[in-house]
Amino acid sequence: MLVKALVAALLGLAGAAACAQDRVVYHFDSGIAQATKGLRNIRNHLDVDPQAQIVAVAHAEGVDFLMEGARTTSNQEFAALVGDLSARGVKFEICEITLKNRGLRKDQFILGPAFTPSGVVRIANLQARERFVYLKP
Repeated sequence: MLVKALVAALLGLAGAAACAQDRVVYHFDSGIAQATKGLRNIRNHLDVDPQAQIVAVAHAEGVDFLMEGARTTSNQEFAALVGDLSARGVKFEICEITLKNRGLRKDQFILGPAFTPSGVVRIANLQARERFVYLKP
């Protein structure tokens, strides 16, 4: 009887693990080249694992790709790329400390991304409290 209960419990855990959704935070802090590569990474990630829960957090020079008119290294508008990824469930967040330190305003950014008080704290919280895997392109 105990063996059957253990087998049932293990099968239940295996089933739950198979259905588990990957949770990933992508960290952007280095400007346009990193953003170009990072958005490609996210697109590829979702192509292979469309159920992944992805949050992209930007601070320092990493916020530049989320500004109105920003373009990739191949001159494509970031707004369209971010919009496509947002439609696939990716959440983009911009650090408010960066805005203050760089003298930027929220209305200088494309529509869609949310603002977070601190990008670094947000990344830490996603990792420590919400068990997100950390990736930095």
